[in-house]
Amino acid sequence: MAIKIFVTGGTFDKAYNLITGELFFKDTHLNEMLRLARSQVDTEIRTIMMVDSLSIKNDDRDIILQNCKKCKEDKILITHGTDTMVETALILSKHIKNKTIVLTGAMIPYTFGSSDGLFNLGSALAFVQLLPQGVYIAMNGRYFKCENVKKNKKTGYFEEID
Repeated sequence: MAIKIFVTGGTFDKAYNLITGELFFKDTHLNEMLRLARSQVDTEIRTIMMVDSLSIKNDDRDIILQNCKKCKEDKILITHGTDTMVETALILSKHIKNKTIVLTGAMIPYTFGSSDGLFNLGSALAFVQLLPQGVYIAMNGRYFKCENVKKNKKTGYFEEID
């Protein structure tokens, strides 16, 4: 069965406007990233929204939740902005018990060329295939149970809560 990938935005998919210097959303880079990675994993990509995670509201999280509940796949990968990824994961964990869901993102936009996004995507694809049912965060080659992780805003890394 295919792995469902839901795109929600975040730094992963931001592009850079050369004129204004602003970051913005246009289209997801996921198809290109999977092609460049030579992925042989059966995936189905669906863009739900293109939102910076600092702008995600409860209504947006409910849309993500409903999409996860309705999809027939039991393995789901979600690209999400890192600032509020844990909050979204906790809501999913509260309402979905029979699927493996992995959220991942990037600290640097894919279009910058030095992004951690490609590595995080590959790691998340591996983790979603191997981990038991539950909701996880996958960043920097590590996975975390969503109830036991936080983003360290000083270092820019995710870490377990003591």
